Amino acid sequence: MSAGDRLDLTLRLVQNAGKLSVSELAERLGVSEMTVRRDLNALESQGLLRRVHGGAVPVRTREEGGGFLARREWQAATKDRLGAAVAAMIEPGSRVLLDAGTTTVHVGEHLVERAPLTVAVLSLQAAEVLADKQGIELLVVGGRSRPGERSLVGPLALRTLESLSFDCFVMSIGGVHAERGWTEFSLDDAAVKQVGLAQAARSVVVADATKLGVRAFSRVAPLGAAGAFVTDAAAEDAQTHPNGPQTLQTLRESGVEVHLA
Repeated sequence: MSAGDRLDLTLRLVQNAGKLSVSELAERLGVSEMTVRRDLNALESQGLLRRVHGGAVPVRTREEGGGFLARREWQAATKDRLGAAVAAMIEPGSRVLLDAGTTTVHVGEHLVERAPLTVAVLSLQAAEVLADKQGIELLVVGGRSRPGERSLVGPLALRTLESLSFDCFVMSIGGVHAERGWTEFSLDDAAVKQVGLAQAARSVVVADATKLGVRAFSRVAPLGAAGAFVTDAAAEDAQTHPNGPQTLQTLRESGVEVHLA
């Protein structure tokens, strides 16, 4: 396990448990307690968890999310791996709609390798990643920039999307729930995703395994509305992600192709 992946896993273990001791983390990760302490110090310095006597606690629940900048370093190594896996599914010459979110920024970075592509983006961060890249025809969807997220939402964004069609919609998601389907924390973001699903011939949803079993505020669509779902392999580990295996099973039963990266 790379140092980046170990930090990702440490963070998600603390996030899911609410509190873990250094000894428990060392046993789970198969490393020394000294290594765990060093990793916890690194994560605390990024504001991603808080050290307490003998262990660590999360600074926020995963449902609280936080703005883009607050989440940018959350599981960065895992999200980069997911980004590469999603980009590999895109055929050169395609017209792609790229959703907002921290994970889809990583997708955008790897889409350059699949050029030539026409890519319409729903976030200012993705636009910055893809601007001036050779072989990428970049379209920035108009709309209101949502504070903190810089996702493009609102009536102007919806009207623009309704006038276009795409070969593939790469959709990020706040929650993947066996009964509620694809869910989001923001009504504005959910509305944009619904139009994106309707305007694309194929949709690929990407999210790290911490989103499995989460029921966010706004329902976007039933699970079967998407063709594929890409997440990290840890989703199959019930100890790390108690809702992971059941949610993956429901996805497959709904006809969604599940890809583990």
